[in-house]
Amino acid sequence: MRVVVVGATGNIGTSVLRSLEKEESVESVLGLARRLPGLSIPKVEWASADIVSDDLVPHFAGADAVVLLAWIIQPSRDLTKQWMVNVEGSTRVARAVKEAGVPLLLYASSVGAYSPGPKERRVDESWPTGGVPTSYYGRHKAEVERRLDRFEAEAPDVRLVRMRPGLVFKKEAAEGIRRLFAGPFFPSMIANPALINVIPDIENLRSQVVHSYDVGEAFRLAIVNEDARGAFNLAAEPVLDAGEIGRILNARPVPVSSRLARAGAGLSWRLRLQPVPPGWLDLSRQVPIMDTTRASTELGWTPRYSADETLLEVLEGLRAGTGLDTPPLSPRTGGPFRIREILTGVGGREQ
Repeated sequence: MRVVVVGATGNIGTSVLRSLEKEESVESVLGLARRLPGLSIPKVEWASADIVSDDLVPHFAGADAVVLLAWIIQPSRDLTKQWMVNVEGSTRVARAVKEAGVPLLLYASSVGAYSPGPKERRVDESWPTGGVPTSYYGRHKAEVERRLDRFEAEAPDVRLVRMRPGLVFKKEAAEGIRRLFAGPFFPSMIANPALINVIPDIENLRSQVVHSYDVGEAFRLAIVNEDARGAFNLAAEPVLDAGEIGRILNARPVPVSSRLARAGAGLSWRLRLQPVPPGWLDLSRQVPIMDTTRASTELGWTPRYSADETLLEVLEGLRAGTGLDTPPLSPRTGGPFRIREILTGVGGREQ
């Protein structure tokens, strides 16, 4: 079996490669990315491609599966670029899959594709995927879901799988995660649990996380299971809120007004102190809690890492500045003293 992984150098991409390298039925993997990495993985060859402008069909020819992971979160201040990569680029990949005659397309969707939903009970994959209106990430994920609905009707011979994970973390992605969500002024030392004494307790802020390795395994299982199709929720236990995080870190939850938190996020973004707009807080507060029964029963997927372990691991990575030798994850990408991050305007341009 030959698999092409589009967007193979990021947090999830490197974990998918890790799982496919161990899968006996996969003979070779082509990792596609705009910028070639220094990372070497058995079975994996690399090629450079831009999903917005390059001809993708030659890369897909002869493949048994294409895994679509390419997505950008920054620059958060250029929504046109975001739309072209995230929505139009994903559409071009799907069309190229059909043209190349690839029988399987797997897409990394997200809990962020879901419409606002309950926090006190769990929803399955039938929950509407309308996104959260004030989140560009949610809007883009929802639009790709709509386009994949049309693609599925137009290309019934292509088996389509959509993974919808919660927040995806691993230690080796810590520097990439920091650049995307915290920015150059984040002091890594404060990721030490011993220094975290209080946790802001914001109304409805309950989130699910999952280890990147476990997401990689879910993709592997879906590739080798010919009956797998449709959407699969992916998350680990327990659900994380201020009380649960406080328990894990031995810290005290402190009530914080959601309006005050949103205003602070908006102000710090406008002042270019951090790279994400307040829509990310809206997304976290409004997306539902997912039920992962379908992934368990139909894929045989069980996360090896708990939410506790995943959270503590990414904090360790943030303290140590951990990364991998790929442009999205390498500690070198930000430049000496994170100067390249600052020169982007903190979310104004890609690094």
